[in-house]
Amino acid sequence: MKLLKVVLIVLVSLTIVSCTSKDDTPNDIQIQNFVWKGMNAYYLWQNEIPDLSDRRFNNNKELFGYLDNYNNPANLFYNLLYTPNEYPKDPNKTYSWIVDDYIALEQSFEGTRQTTGMKVKGADYADGSGKYYVYVYDVVKNSDAETKGIVRGMLITEVNGTPLTRANVNSLFSADSFTVHLADYNAGNPISNATTITLTKAIITESPIKKTTVIVDGGNTIGYLMYNQFSSDFDGDLNTEFANFMTAGITDLVVDLRYNGGGSVQTAVYLGSMIAGQGNDELFSKQIWNNKVMAGREPSDFIDNFTDKILNKDSNGSIVLDETINNLNLTTVYFIVSENTASASELVINALSPYINVKLVGTQTYGKHVGSITLYDSENFSKNGPNFKTNHAWAMQPIVLEIQNSNGENKPEGFIPEVIMEEDPGNLGVFGDPTEPLLERTIQYITTGAKGFPLAKKRTAIYSSWNSSMNYPDYNNMYIDLK
Repeated sequence: MKLLKVVLIVLVSLTIVSCTSKDDTPNDIQIQNFVWKGMNAYYLWQNEIPDLSDRRFNNNKELFGYLDNYNNPANLFYNLLYTPNEYPKDPNKTYSWIVDDYIALEQSFEGTRQTTGMKVKGADYADGSGKYYVYVYDVVKNSDAETKGIVRGMLITEVNGTPLTRANVNSLFSADSFTVHLADYNAGNPISNATTITLTKAIITESPIKKTTVIVDGGNTIGYLMYNQFSSDFDGDLNTEFANFMTAGITDLVVDLRYNGGGSVQTAVYLGSMIAGQGNDELFSKQIWNNKVMAGREPSDFIDNFTDKILNKDSNGSIVLDETINNLNLTTVYFIVSENTASASELVINALSPYINVKLVGTQTYGKHVGSITLYDSENFSKNGPNFKTNHAWAMQPIVLEIQNSNGENKPEGFIPEVIMEEDPGNLGVFGDPTEPLLERTIQYITTGAKGFPLAKKRTAIYSSWNSSMNYPDYNNMYIDLK
């Protein structure tokens, strides 16, 4: 049973008005009506929100009177969220969000964003002075940053001549163009080296496949994949890389997810299927939706199984990719992870764990086991649904499901690696190089089994969690397609 059928079941079964015709809704609250309807039908914690209750309003007049209190649809949306579960880690962040430009949102899912190409993380000075700097952890290929010589490991202490602070760092890097002032590391207390570079943002599509290579170390032939986003537009490219690994005869695989905040659940299933040898009847993961959605579907509709085929379709249902998955049939896989490893990345780790040996190197992952869908203003909330509204570009990305592995498990607090190791801004290394610190330590783990000294099972990262990727609309998101 498809989600279209679910929508019809949900909307017909409600005892109050949760869906109204186009002619019934006053124009000035059309978007607000869309927000309430979508959240009432799909929001994971719908039954925890009094204003989303099926019995909250007796008729259209009461509903419209309520909606009329919100001039801004975004205010309505955020007031309808379930705070204890939406903000489990940071009261300034939410897993659900709304946008007034769904085109930008869709592009972000595809890896297309307006950016200088420079990705940075914030850090405090080591001397405890309270001073702040950022370091470049990645540079997008063919971006302005790459063209102008920005490389991984550079440090920045000022933007446009203004010293960086925790309070201003986000706004300074949000401008369309800005000048960065570089500094030398100096044992974690950067000193300006008087070098400045002016950067300008442009629309760039970034491949999530940052780096692949094969490393031979004694009797081990190690495949390395740095993968930064679960983007369905690049599923074919990902499959090709696994074909290359098969040709190389790799004995071990390292998947670097240290900067991967998530993305498509379907692509996560594909990646897991490329790694392990489970058959199509083996459960990859299962989903838990709100009570209304769960009651309107067959149990099998909440199941994602391993697969031997990539079958991707566009929004009109036309097939855009149909090919056999290149499967390594591994019994052990190694992941490099960090506090920026989230949602769909954690799903792959979690889903593979019941079947093969999953080894982790790095720092504790973010901890996000819930996913979302994109809701548009149409009768069935899909972009190509009946009465799709073309007079605005609002869309919602609410959390609608929790996801578990075949054992019914997930890790809301994140996964703790067996080998704990943080990145050092003073020695970041080059992706894919055997001497890059985290990869080097992973190779040691593969070849010797050495885990090192056990550390406390709490987050050990000493650096600020801020990074420039937080400005992307899909940051740390895990989503499925509404069909």
